[in-house]
Amino acid sequence: MKQWTKITLKALSGINVNIKKNYKLYRKVQKMMTPSIKDGFTSLDRKIMSGDREIPIRVFHPKSSPSSLVMIYIHGGGWVTGDIDSYTPVCVGLAEATSHTVVSIDYSLAPENPYPAGLDDCYSAVREIYSNPHLLNCRKENITLVGDSAGGNLAAVVALKARDTGDFKPERQILIYPATYYDHTEDSPYRSVLENGEDYLLTAKRIQDYMELYVPDPEARKDPYVAPLLAEDLTGQPKTLIITSEFDPLRDEGEAFGKKLREHGNTVRVFRMNDAIHGYLGNPLAQDLVESTYEIINLFLGEES
Repeated sequence: MKQWTKITLKALSGINVNIKKNYKLYRKVQKMMTPSIKDGFTSLDRKIMSGDREIPIRVFHPKSSPSSLVMIYIHGGGWVTGDIDSYTPVCVGLAEATSHTVVSIDYSLAPENPYPAGLDDCYSAVREIYSNPHLLNCRKENITLVGDSAGGNLAAVVALKARDTGDFKPERQILIYPATYYDHTEDSPYRSVLENGEDYLLTAKRIQDYMELYVPDPEARKDPYVAPLLAEDLTGQPKTLIITSEFDPLRDEGEAFGKKLREHGNTVRVFRMNDAIHGYLGNPLAQDLVESTYEIINLFLGEES
């Protein structure tokens, strides 16, 4: 990474924003900064019922033609921020680059709706899509779970819970710089938390604050449905692609999850993006990294199962 880039990132990382007190303001700023998409894409807003709750989803069709290949996208944001609107550019980019229909889930956010509310929403929405693939003109085997950051955590947990319940069986999952562990303090066993925890925008403290908002009970954070890396049994998981960022506090736990999945007999591909920081997929200034990520995803999707 260029020295001037490191200096800039360090300066920006030093801006102390208390996410616990200002998460609502952060959400508003995020919405204001999201660019509008007016480039021929077709999107449809729908709702899926989970008990009494309506879970909003947005369906993005590729510009070329409707696709029988589907990605279910679970957005990041520390389980506290992010929504369908702020992730529309990411979903549009994926739809275009992969020629997949992308379904984005607008799950409940903490702290208003702490664990397991967001997970329950994601699980219910994914289960509904797997139960009715004809509504998207696809087959179950043509559906891929995708998530970034906290969404990567939720995607991995959805797959783990699906194995436990037997409700459905995802064939593939793509986890982009996922959170897979529960401790991001100085006690973390992962070197990247200490090496990258202060100077690269997403700080270790910010991750820990997000976790505490998402799961207020410290003991509950050790549940595999919160920290899938702690699952004793990871057999029967989807074929998995994990993409990490070199300068990301979450780098090592994402790669450790890939290693553990492989040890339990799953097919796993792990790629580390050099010179990348957390969240680059939504950064218009990181287009080279984004394009490389699309290439890796397409190679993974094109492999024989």
